Amino acid sequence: MRVVVIGGSGHIGTFLVPRLVRAGHEVVSVTRSGGTGYADAPEWEQVRHVTADREQQDAEGTFGQTIVALEPDVVIDLVCFTVESATALVEALRGKVDHLIHCGSIWRHGPSRKLPITEDSDSADPPFDDYGVQKAAIARLLKDETAAGGLVTTSLHPGHIVGPGWHPTGPLGNIDPQVWQVLSSGGVLQVPGSGMETLHHVHADDVAQAFELAVSHRDAAAGEDFSVVAPTALSVRGYVEIASGWFGQAATVEPITWHAYRAATTPDYAEQSWGHLHRSQVFSIDKAKSLLGYAPAYEPDAAILESVRRLIDDGELAVAGPLKA
Repeated sequence: MRVVVIGGSGHIGTFLVPRLVRAGHEVVSVTRSGGTGYADAPEWEQVRHVTADREQQDAEGTFGQTIVALEPDVVIDLVCFTVESATALVEALRGKVDHLIHCGSIWRHGPSRKLPITEDSDSADPPFDDYGVQKAAIARLLKDETAAGGLVTTSLHPGHIVGPGWHPTGPLGNIDPQVWQVLSSGGVLQVPGSGMETLHHVHADDVAQAFELAVSHRDAAAGEDFSVVAPTALSVRGYVEIASGWFGQAATVEPITWHAYRAATTPDYAEQSWGHLHRSQVFSIDKAKSLLGYAPAYEPDAAILESVRRLIDDGELAVAGPLKA
């Protein structure tokens, strides 16, 4: 099939585009820059690159036609963040494309009520920020579109994506690199809350696996939404213990109030931390396993370690001592 990947050079596309090529698909990557992702792979030589500024074309009302002109069988949309953008694409693709697969987010759910959170239950509160609200609304829009007999759609909702080439979400729920100085030196990490909050990571290649499976299992994926995360999640305390152990250390957690934490860090890091730790989410992957055959290869700590190792090797992360893991 001809698969058009919108946003093919990002975290997910880095792994997804080569997977699709290896599966025998004709792949078109649509990006603003024409890039090839975070990791070199020979499969990129077989990919057609199309440059398009989605934000500008959405404003002009032409982006959907840009995608239709590529004559895709399947469209994978990795960079859609508003209902308006999603609606315009659906209306352009309806009747012209076999399958639209959208990248959502676990943040379409708010703070957890019951664990694990499942796709179609009351196990989490509603989303509480604009990003999550938009992602939740897009997922509903797509499900309703398919249920009404329109375009066949699927939405996949990754956790905290991690992989070689970028900083992982750390135990404070942000990407502050100074956290790794504390962990690698066996220091005390001041954490807002109790330290029992949870984070649910997923390796980018496991997310890519789920998208590839949605392409090949169209009938099972039609009209469905799936959480795409690692088999397990990390508590903040567990994360600190495991990650400091990679350096032969034993860092500890000191709980502090959110007021004290906000006073000690930047507004940006504080906002990131609140977004992750206040939600304190853990998700079930039973639906993705059952309908798609999803089988994530990475536990969350293994995925994070791979990312941290690459950052250290590339000189992009300063730590107090060498990795022993």
